[in-house]
Amino acid sequence: MEVRTRFAPSPTGYMHIGNLRTALFAFLFAKHHNGKFILRIEDTDQKRYVEGATEVIYNTLKIAHLNHDEGPDIGGNYGPYVQSERKDIYQKYAKMLVESGHAYYCFCDPDEKEEQGFGYNRHCRNLSKEEIEKNLSEGKPYVIRQKVPLSGTTTFVDEVYGTITVENESLDDQVLLKRDGLPTYNFANVVDDHLMNITHVIRGKEYISSTPKYQLLYEAFGWKPPKTIHLSTIMGRNEDGSVSKLSKRHGSVSFNNLLEEGYLSDAIVNYISLLGWNPKSEQEIFSLDELIKHFDVDGIVKSDAIFDYKKLDWFNAQYIQKLDHETFKNASMPYIKDLPKPIFDKWDFASTLAQSRINKFSDIVPLFAFLSDFKIDTSLFENKKNKLDKLQSRDILVKIFPLLASTEFEVENLNTLLSKYAEHKEMKIGKLMWPVRIAVTAHTVTPGGAGEMLYLLGKEESLRRIHASIDALNVDLGEPLLDMKEQPIEEEEIEFMK
Repeated sequence: MEVRTRFAPSPTGYMHIGNLRTALFAFLFAKHHNGKFILRIEDTDQKRYVEGATEVIYNTLKIAHLNHDEGPDIGGNYGPYVQSERKDIYQKYAKMLVESGHAYYCFCDPDEKEEQGFGYNRHCRNLSKEEIEKNLSEGKPYVIRQKVPLSGTTTFVDEVYGTITVENESLDDQVLLKRDGLPTYNFANVVDDHLMNITHVIRGKEYISSTPKYQLLYEAFGWKPPKTIHLSTIMGRNEDGSVSKLSKRHGSVSFNNLLEEGYLSDAIVNYISLLGWNPKSEQEIFSLDELIKHFDVDGIVKSDAIFDYKKLDWFNAQYIQKLDHETFKNASMPYIKDLPKPIFDKWDFASTLAQSRINKFSDIVPLFAFLSDFKIDTSLFENKKNKLDKLQSRDILVKIFPLLASTEFEVENLNTLLSKYAEHKEMKIGKLMWPVRIAVTAHTVTPGGAGEMLYLLGKEESLRRIHASIDALNVDLGEPLLDMKEQPIEEEEIEFMK
């Protein structure tokens, strides 16, 4: 028997991470067994329908490389895989259930809760044939409800949660066909799963409570039900450390939002594959082909998964670092638009600094914040590790200023100058680099060393900042300000420059 799974989202907007994981697991299960993965659009709830949402679903699967074997395509060829286009089919099967005594017409005044099955008192369950025909002939609006047994139990076996039995008296007479002639989700998915030969239904565990009613519908039709694989809930961590179902209050929870923040599609897919599935090994980085090879239902766990943005950052950083530099540079371009314009001409070099230092592309702007955000904090010039105080830092800057002023600002030149000068002074390189880097960036953490920062800022701006830092340190030290342009170069520095 060919394994056939389906992903059946509602076109209500963006693709939630939970929905994407359902699609991913259905895809992996089918492909692991050399089966088919079907996309079906369940748009029977027209109140929640969002224009263009079907295209969002399609494009999400395409970007994530979860290519479906059957179903809608972006060109609008939706065929028999969109429920709103299958209205006649559902009406036919709903009336078959009425005729067989497993469903009934309900003419009660519409109530949203009752239409969903909550609290309905089964008033129309035992109407006489004459009453039903009279109401139909008068054109009275109706829904068709499932006639659930009032006694006994219903049992089904889930591939993850095992055997589940419920008392039938706890089930409601759910609506199968609404007043507008469209089916409810609970009815349409049963009919479609049968007609599309779905062998395994993979969905969130919130549908476990509805599954007994699905089982009863399969029995009523005399159909063999597909196997079910229910997935644990994806949780988000709250500020107080507690967890709750993942929602917008936890951050970006849609695939598109994560892409916009600069997460790579492959990294997102890799990470969410491990939310509720255990590969039974220490391996964490998986290509899609590797996931297909290793994925099996035995690895699906019952415990809820917690979406951890720090862990996603780690995954994404691994994928970013594996990109060839040209790919990284091109992918990063949309994220540098808010940086100062001079960086654009130097982005080929600056991007090499960024690639190993960011978790996601949106980290680029804060990484280079020093380019536009410069506020001198003289306390940063004090550094215990390098045994530096403000006076020593000031003296280093005063001596290095004229050397930089006479140097061509290319990375190699700058790094050579700083390295050779530290050697000349018999000074550890860190002791020289620290005050220079603080003077030009006012940051203790930068995407490169002092030479790289000088190059990115350019000669004019670098010298301006060093001069301003010298002035600020002199003010703190109670010493007179210096005009560095007129400051004489010491004899020792003259010899070094030669």
